[in-house]
Amino acid sequence: MNSTPISTVIAGGGTAGHIEPALAVGEALRERHGARITALGTEKGLERDIIPARGVDLRLITPVPIPRKVNAQLFKLPLNLSRAVREAKQVLKDVEADVVFGTGGYVAGPAYIAARSLGIPFYVLETNALAGIANKLGVKMGGIGLNAHPDSGMPGEVVGIPVRPSLAEDLNGNLAADARTKWNLAELPTILITGGSQGAASINRAVAGAVEDLAKDFQLLHAYGKKNDPPAEHPNYAALPYIEDMGSALAVADLVVCRSGAMTVAEVSAAGLPAIYIPLPHGNGEQALNSREVVEAGAAIQILDAELTSERLISEVRGILGDQKRLDSMTHAAAHSSAGDVANTIADRIAARVFEAEDAAGRKDK
Repeated sequence: MNSTPISTVIAGGGTAGHIEPALAVGEALRERHGARITALGTEKGLERDIIPARGVDLRLITPVPIPRKVNAQLFKLPLNLSRAVREAKQVLKDVEADVVFGTGGYVAGPAYIAARSLGIPFYVLETNALAGIANKLGVKMGGIGLNAHPDSGMPGEVVGIPVRPSLAEDLNGNLAADARTKWNLAELPTILITGGSQGAASINRAVAGAVEDLAKDFQLLHAYGKKNDPPAEHPNYAALPYIEDMGSALAVADLVVCRSGAMTVAEVSAAGLPAIYIPLPHGNGEQALNSREVVEAGAAIQILDAELTSERLISEVRGILGDQKRLDSMTHAAAHSSAGDVANTIADRIAARVFEAEDAAGRKDK
């Protein structure tokens, strides 16, 4: 048994979709192998709120967004990248990192380059259906590629998306009870609505026009986004800028209305909940692909952002929650499309590689 804890640096910053899967693996490494976990992040990312709250050491570096078109950011890229790599290398040296685990985002690219330059093994997890630039480059530089979906465009084994096990567990109903107390919810069928960590204006507009009708028979728990204005108050309607305790929110929910970011789909599926997915209309179209599998399995439906109206939302929600047979069928399908034990599997694989490398180094020294 190795006496020195594995020092792991996780790199996935900017949005919850990058942060949460990295944290899920980091926490699994800590719980199962006693690892020391350090996270790279930036001043502006959500990680400044999420990561310290989970008891993980956060080190800040310069963000390096890779623009999709020619603009001012493109000309700043070489300088920002050089500075970020230098900062990332210093963190890796300070914590005596044994391995780096990245999930994309503004800090992943510098982390991969820093790890390669120091001879530290690194893993690259692509959670989206279409791989991002930083992760593709990471694998080309020698990173071990892991994919959540087949045919992402990035080489690597398909393993799924790591999700915190606690998100799928509420065997005694304590999480749901805590949610009702925390957010003053009644014993009513509950619709959890979220536009992701940044919120979603189109979903918020649809909810604003639908809340009066839906609140007659259901209650709504709505995360409207920190960057958006608070919605008007209404009975059976709890509105929050951001839900930090997503485990409790999922435990109390009967149906989820949300974007279809890769992490969101994984968390909702792990919780065994039916969903109405509204893919983000921007980017490279990966959000529509992220939810395709669960939609085809009958666990969810998809509404295009351009087709989302208050009337459509009312119709779809009532069509699910007002039909017990359909609700049961979707719930069953969701439960059988869950993320499973991905975080533990990846953590065990990383730990095994580090221990093997240490044993090999020890044999060489003898």
